[in-house]
Amino acid sequence: MAAETDGSRNVAPSGTIGRQLPGGIALKTGAYPELTWTAVFVGWGLGALITISVAYAALILGFSIEGSELAAILGWGVLRGIMRRTSIVENNINQTVASAVNGASAGIMFTVPALFILSRTEGLESVANFTPGFVALLTLSSITGCFLGLAFVIPLRKQMIDFDRLAYPGGVAVATILKSPGAGIRKAQWLFAGVLLSGLVKVLVLRYLDGNKDFDLGGQLGIPSMWNLVFYLSVMTVGVGYLSGRGGLWFGAGGFICYFVIAPLLLLFGSEGVQEILPVPTAMRSQLFLPSGIGMLIGAALGGIIMAFPLIRSAFQSLQNSGTRFAPGQSNDEMPVSLLYAAVVLGLLAMITLAYFSVSEMTLLRAILMAVLGTAWIWVAGVIVAECIGRTNWSPLSGMTLIAVTILILIAKAGMSAPAAIISSVVVGAGICLAISQASDMMLDLKSGYLTGAIPKRQQYAQYLGAWLGPLLVLLLMVLLNSQYQIGSDALPAPQATALASVMDGILNDNVPAYRYSAGAGLGFLLAMSGLGGIGVLVALGFYMPFHIVLTYTLGNLLRMLSDLTCGKSFAHSTGIPVAAGFIIGEALVDVANALIKIGSNLLTAGVAA
Repeated sequence: MAAETDGSRNVAPSGTIGRQLPGGIALKTGAYPELTWTAVFVGWGLGALITISVAYAALILGFSIEGSELAAILGWGVLRGIMRRTSIVENNINQTVASAVNGASAGIMFTVPALFILSRTEGLESVANFTPGFVALLTLSSITGCFLGLAFVIPLRKQMIDFDRLAYPGGVAVATILKSPGAGIRKAQWLFAGVLLSGLVKVLVLRYLDGNKDFDLGGQLGIPSMWNLVFYLSVMTVGVGYLSGRGGLWFGAGGFICYFVIAPLLLLFGSEGVQEILPVPTAMRSQLFLPSGIGMLIGAALGGIIMAFPLIRSAFQSLQNSGTRFAPGQSNDEMPVSLLYAAVVLGLLAMITLAYFSVSEMTLLRAILMAVLGTAWIWVAGVIVAECIGRTNWSPLSGMTLIAVTILILIAKAGMSAPAAIISSVVVGAGICLAISQASDMMLDLKSGYLTGAIPKRQQYAQYLGAWLGPLLVLLLMVLLNSQYQIGSDALPAPQATALASVMDGILNDNVPAYRYSAGAGLGFLLAMSGLGGIGVLVALGFYMPFHIVLTYTLGNLLRMLSDLTCGKSFAHSTGIPVAAGFIIGEALVDVANALIKIGSNLLTAGVAA
């Protein structure tokens, strides 16, 4: 039986409607199955796999990776290769659910690990008391933020995608994969090969190098330690660099500027105290480059907002147009507007409640102020980020989060102890960051759906069905990894959370290194005002990232450029990118499994001893 059509979108034939969701949406099982339980369960499974891998990478590299393309590739491997299902729009629902799960990888890893880092400061030990009740509180705050971000951004779909026709390059890439099921299966095979190779290399490193992740090339060649020529033995980091390509060189540029330009200049012109720490790269980074990099990140975020003013104006015009062109309920393509309004109201009330119960010192008035300002920032920042992703494929998420938590810590600082101010700010801040992340991901996925003929309403429900799972997975993963490797150490540097922890600590103790922050902020602001997108943020990350990671990441950038030059860009899209994505998953899964084995071994030893 031929499928009926609704405009350019495929709709299942009559008689194939299964279970109903609120708003009249149905799970279809006909010629063009779309929102099916198969797609949802596969999306949950692949989303969990991708989220664990990307969250692990975010703790090392300081930035997240969009999961939609990975989910679309893996989806064809499972849905078509194994289950023999051929619906493009069903795989689109799978990748929507999976990328919604993955939205937590950045939102939580940019904020919550700051608690572990700050807990190693005298007087702040209590901020990382991750009891089951506190983990539940953080989980509820994160899920609330996810739902708020979606409720705010969904009404903008028609204006941004149908009328403004924003590019959303990531959504176009996903749609290309969805429309090529045969190529998708081949990419899935290459991705699986990358998983095996990366996992094997990681096992060899753990087994024969005792987990030592560094190769000191400078020491082998007798080069002075000031140059810090140490490589991070990580296939995953090479893979992330390959995915970034030429644009990722700006990240490496920050590190090279530090050790190959600034360090030699300090050797010639620096004070005696500065010259004493030059032979110790870790001291150089912590005392000189880290504060400058944090300042640069703040300056780049502020400059990015100023440069985004045209986008902000356009976004708010989109919001106004979306309200005037379409009366509530006029279009059947969207979730019922009453549900979205209810989600905003209930989300705000939930955020107030969670802020109030986050610490015993919290007053109701302060909880209301933090939650209301946080919710307002979700609306503003979510719109800005969705517009930036649509036009430039660059997300200022880290800067938006840093600004939000800075505002919250300033509110919490008055009348509360330092630990209470930190905990309450992170509880609300995690929800804000996740809301912004989900808002941008939703619009990107809706773009891929627009290009593949999907029903927007079904994708919107799918995003909600996926958003709740990510926070639970990432929080548990974070606690697990910290117990074995200590977040904030060289093994898991957590650059974004380290920057956030440093800013919070400086504000609370009135001990902000003003000179270095200001110098870095000025440079970051100039880079942001250059109009070159997120270059300021990338260079800033290179400043305060451990240089051994920067070096290995840059190898991946160079490999991508070499493959594009010698094999053509088609090779990267058909083979190189899937293999590189597999590198991320393989290494992450082996390291997480190693942490679980260590915990099991410790528990067994403790049981035997008892």
